[in-house]
Amino acid sequence: MSSPTGARPRAVLIGPMGAGKTTVGRILAQRWGVTLRDTDLDIEAAAGKTVQDIFVEEGEAAFRERERDAVAVALAEHEGVLSLGGGAVLDPSTQERLVGHDVVMLRVGLSDAVKRVGLESGRPLLLGNVRGRIKQLLDERAPIYEATATVIVDTDGLGPGEVADAIEKELPRDDH
Repeated sequence: MSSPTGARPRAVLIGPMGAGKTTVGRILAQRWGVTLRDTDLDIEAAAGKTVQDIFVEEGEAAFRERERDAVAVALAEHEGVLSLGGGAVLDPSTQERLVGHDVVMLRVGLSDAVKRVGLESGRPLLLGNVRGRIKQLLDERAPIYEATATVIVDTDGLGPGEVADAIEKELPRDDH
């Protein structure tokens, strides 16, 4: 599915919170001379409030609707590296939109995810038992991430630069 503008992300990063999508995305964007776009930041800019505030004030369903729309726009407009929020690929229409794109799943284990997110996280889906909730989200979402991805990179024990190296080895060169 090509966009009307002809824009196409160089890579779309998916995976759970704590996988390193934004950090690795920044590195890839710099290496490739493109920009990084993060759909969570797009949502916050459009709403004029944080993702956490949207969850609290409007509920998860309203956030997911905003997220679905933000992903659709970003896929149509952005030519750099695109980082999606952890739950973005749960939406079937988003899964369909991602077909034909270079979608990279950053896979992270429970221990590394907890270390990266932190036990005092202010993330809206982690209220309460942070470690238990991260495990539940990883278990629930892993099959969807894996089915959506064209490339899977294991991030455990790797620094962001090493993850970016692994992605570059897996993706076809794009010499615009």
